[in-house]
Amino acid sequence: MNRTIFITATILGLLAIVLGAFAAHGLKSLIPLESQQTFETGVRYQMYHAFFLLVLGNLKMISEKSKRIIFYLVILGLIFFSGSIYGLATNVLTSFDFKNIGFMTPIGGLLLIIAWFILLINFLKMSTDKS
Repeated sequence: MNRTIFITATILGLLAIVLGAFAAHGLKSLIPLESQQTFETGVRYQMYHAFFLLVLGNLKMISEKSKRIIFYLVILGLIFFSGSIYGLATNVLTSFDFKNIGFMTPIGGLLLIIAWFILLINFLKMSTDKS
């Protein structure tokens, strides 16, 4: 599982850099400033969670079951959260109205929150070191 987490984290980080550069250079003249800032929010959260997955893959004290659950929550959360933000920010460039899927953004955010909460629960269950 750790290998899958590391590879996925690396791909998400790479894509975040590519999408961030695309937004800064390619989209600058095509979408309004507010939409650019919205797009950058999606990129930022994608990069945060790429780092989150890199850390998760290195944690020895978290069970494989918890890692798997957190991993899938992060992936789904990013698809819903960042993916819908990318669509909403570039809505003026497509014939599909991404406002119809705007409800996915808070669902994605909730999935990301749950992933962090599960990690917190795992940390709280750890016994304290008496040394």
